[in-house]
Amino acid sequence: MTLLNTNLYFDGPYQKLIRDYSKNEPMESDTKNKVKTDLEIAQEAEMQHITSIANKIDVGEDRIEMYGKYKAKLPLELIDESKIQQSNLILVTAMTPTPAGEGKTTVSIGLTEGLNKIGKNALVVLREPSLGPVFGIKGGAAGGGYSQVVPMEDINLHFTGDFAAIEKANNLLAALIDNNIQSKTRNLNIDPRTVLWKRVIDMNDRSLRHVVVGLGGTANGIPREGGFNITAASEIMAILCMSKDITDLKEKLGNIFVGFTFDKKPIYARDVNAQGAMALLLKDAIKPNLVQTLEGNAAIIHGGPFANIAQGTNTILATKMGMSLSDYVVTEAGFGADLGAEKFLNIKCGYAGLKPKALVLVATIRALRHHGGATKEEYNTPSVDKVSKGFSNLEKHIENGKKFGLTPVVAINSFISDTEEEIQLVQQKCAELGVKAVVSNGWAEGGNGTQDLARSVVESIESGNNDFKQLYDWNLSVKEKIETIAKEIYGADGVEYAKKAESDLKQIEVLGLTHLPICMAKTQKSFSDNDKLIGRPTGFNVTVREFEIASGAGFLIPILGKMMRMPGLPAVPASEGMDIDGQGKVTGLS
Repeated sequence: MTLLNTNLYFDGPYQKLIRDYSKNEPMESDTKNKVKTDLEIAQEAEMQHITSIANKIDVGEDRIEMYGKYKAKLPLELIDESKIQQSNLILVTAMTPTPAGEGKTTVSIGLTEGLNKIGKNALVVLREPSLGPVFGIKGGAAGGGYSQVVPMEDINLHFTGDFAAIEKANNLLAALIDNNIQSKTRNLNIDPRTVLWKRVIDMNDRSLRHVVVGLGGTANGIPREGGFNITAASEIMAILCMSKDITDLKEKLGNIFVGFTFDKKPIYARDVNAQGAMALLLKDAIKPNLVQTLEGNAAIIHGGPFANIAQGTNTILATKMGMSLSDYVVTEAGFGADLGAEKFLNIKCGYAGLKPKALVLVATIRALRHHGGATKEEYNTPSVDKVSKGFSNLEKHIENGKKFGLTPVVAINSFISDTEEEIQLVQQKCAELGVKAVVSNGWAEGGNGTQDLARSVVESIESGNNDFKQLYDWNLSVKEKIETIAKEIYGADGVEYAKKAESDLKQIEVLGLTHLPICMAKTQKSFSDNDKLIGRPTGFNVTVREFEIASGAGFLIPILGKMMRMPGLPAVPASEGMDIDGQGKVTGLS
C-alpha cells in the first residue's frame, strides 16, 4: 500500500501538516521540524479588524456591535428574505463518527475557503463551542489546521457571552418556579413532584445529573428532586436557535412547559411571568456573531446545541443572516447524519422554510476502518479489507441523504495514514452508488486543498438533481413519527417503549402536543441506541426510555437507551493540559 502525503513539506503558502490521530493532536514529523498545533496556527494568524470583515459582506462599521477588534454582533434587521431565496444553502454532515469526530467543522470552513478561491461569494455559519467538550475529550469547535475560524481562544472559551446568557435565563426560570412553590401570596399550587424544569451549567459534571434542592429548613425553600443539564442541551438554547425575532423568542419562552398543579392543571413559564425577564437576558445573545476564517473570509457563529441530545444546528437567524449576505452558505449539523442532519432537515428546515441545495457527507478512512472492526489502536493502520467492511456505514448515510431528495457529495477528510488504495476503493464504491467522493485537504492546505471539493459541490447544485423534501408529516401520531425515523434513518426493525415513556405519551396527548416534530436523543456512536453496534447494524429495535417535552422550542425529545443530557468528564480531561502564562499566552487548547 502507498501512504498519501509522505512528502511532509512543500513550497507554497501553507506548511504540510501531520497529526497523531490516536491522540487527536499534532506530532513531530522529524527532529528538525516541529509541526504546529491548531492553537499555534491560530495564534500566529494576522487577523483583520472586524470592520474589514464586515465590509467584505457589505455591512458598514455603523451596523455592527463590536466586541473588541475581532468579534462583532450583527443586527437582525440585516436579514433579507428576498435575498435568502437566491442563496445556495449547503449542509455539511458526516458518517457515524469515531470518538474524536471526523472533521465536519474543519471541512465546512475549508469548503468555504475553497468556494471563495474558485470565485464564489461564500460564507460559513457554525455553532458556538460548549465548554463541556472543550475541557473534556472532544475539544473545541473552531475547526483545525489551516481551516479555522479566529480568534480561536475567544470562540472556544467565553466568546461574546451567549452561553452565559442562556444559562442565566434558564436558571432564572428555575428560581422563579421554586420561589412560587415557596410563596404564600401568589402561589400557583405547583406540585413539586411534577416539576420537569432543570437547571443548567456549561460543563460536563455527572455529579449534577440528579440533585435535591431546598434542604436546610423552611427558609431555604421546599425540598424536591431536580437536576442539571448541560447548557447546550437546554430548551433555552433550543428556543434561541429556533426563534425568528425577539417577539417570537418571548412567545416561545412563555410556552415552556414546567409541570402540573396539585389539581392536574399544566403550568407554563408564562404562568410565573418569566418570559419578559428571560428575553431581556437574551437581548444580545439573539444576535448572530461575526468573526473570520484564517484566510480572511467572513464567518458567522451562533447557538450551540448538541446533536445527540438536542437539535444540533446553529440558529435559524444565523443561517438566514448568512444567506442574506452571501451567495453560498456552508453550515454543519452535529455528529453523524442520523442525528444532526436528520434534525436539521426535519425540524429546522420545517420551521424556517429552508431548502438546502447540496449535502456534503464527511467521511474519513479511519472511521471506515473503525466501522470495519479496527480497534482504537488500529485506526491509523492501513487496511483495505476493514475500509471495505466499514463502507456499509457510509453507504447507509448516502441512502438516507437520497431519502431527503439530496444526493450527497462525499468529502474524504484527508489523514496522513490514508493510502491510495483505500481512497480509490471508497471513490469506486461511491461511484457505484451514483455519488462523487472527493479528497479534502483543508486541514493541511486551507482553501488550496478544497477547491476540487468546492467545484464538485457547485456542480451538484447546478445539476438541478437535488430537490429537498422532509421525511415525515408532522401531523402523524408521535409513535408513527418516531417509527419513521427509527426504520428509515436508523434501519431499525421497530421501536419499544418503556413504562415511563408510555406514561409520558399520555401526558403529551393531554397537553395537545402530538403535532410537534421529533428530536431524538440517541448515542452518536451507532445507528442504533447501543453504541457497541458499529457499521450498519440490522435486526435491532430501539427503546424509548422516556420523553422530554420542549413545547417552547417546538419539538418532543424521545430519550433512547441510556442517553443522558448531562455528560461526564473522561478519566483524563483535556483541561489538565491547558494553561496561561504571565504574558497571557494560552496553551493546550484544541
